[in-house]
Amino acid sequence: MEDFRKQFALSLLAYTAQRGLSPQALCQRAGIAYHVLPLPGTPAPDDRQMEALWQQATLETHDPFFGLHFGESMQLAALGVMGQILQSSSTAGEALGHAGALLHLVTGMFQMQINHEEQQLDLHLLYDPVQSAAYPHTFRQLSDYLLAFTLHELNGLTLHRITPLEVTLPCETASMPEYVRAFRCPVRRKEHIFRISLPGSVGDEPVLTANRGLQRYLLQQVQQLARNVDERPLLHTRIYNYLLTNSYCYALSQETVAANFHISPRNLQRKLKEEGITYLQIVESVRKTLATHYLQQEDYQVKDIASILGYNEQSAFVRAFRRWTGHTPTSYRQQLPAPAIVAAG
Repeated sequence: MEDFRKQFALSLLAYTAQRGLSPQALCQRAGIAYHVLPLPGTPAPDDRQMEALWQQATLETHDPFFGLHFGESMQLAALGVMGQILQSSSTAGEALGHAGALLHLVTGMFQMQINHEEQQLDLHLLYDPVQSAAYPHTFRQLSDYLLAFTLHELNGLTLHRITPLEVTLPCETASMPEYVRAFRCPVRRKEHIFRISLPGSVGDEPVLTANRGLQRYLLQQVQQLARNVDERPLLHTRIYNYLLTNSYCYALSQETVAANFHISPRNLQRKLKEEGITYLQIVESVRKTLATHYLQQEDYQVKDIASILGYNEQSAFVRAFRRWTGHTPTSYRQQLPAPAIVAAG
């Protein structure tokens, strides 16, 4: 069985070799058994080992932007079947959607949320605050890697060179010039926010290597691999994460979601009932997460959040939010101590 976390670790080690380091020595210092790592059946490095690996790679290259530069250099081919899925997507927007849905196979620290409107497509990285505090080197370098790699590969998938409108990061002011160079756009600082803002037309850009038949086959293979993972999340958690990462498609029907997980709507209902939850409850939970996330930022008015979440009337959103939290959206925002990201566990 292909282990995506192990594959990512091996790609990281290959990049350290390009930078003149010894992968064997790095693994030794990180507590990783280098010689057995590539062998089938051996486990991927755990979170503690990956934290040590990121830390050692950053220190020994004397490169505080190691993750950023790794993301700029990595190719989709290094991701194996995941890379093939992205290359086989019909549009850049579809490729981003697949990337977000598959990200949990590589890391549990981040989730990707995509908000697609007519004029702008925003890609957010939502992070787990507990994991980010426990593994700060992974958090810093992996966030840089994910944003740089995403933009780098979007340009490789499409015919036109894609220039972001803006990138938002919680970075230090002194780091701005390197991020501006890497992203080729204005970079602004905002606590807790990782976001790439792209022109809305990017989502419709055709992928040069699109092959729908191959994509369907590869997605089936990934679903089969996911079914074989022992520590597989419950179905309602996977549906929650899928809806969150495809939140710009807030109107996804139960039938569409069931098809994505290769089960019938009736089986989906049955499995969720066994887990003590309904599909509508999951949708409500996603909306609550997104609503609190948007309210914790200054960019969105309540009426805009209501529209983004699919409410035809602002009053309907206000009633729903009061039911979820006991507060109106306005009173909830007023009592916030500071902006924060709410990430799915």
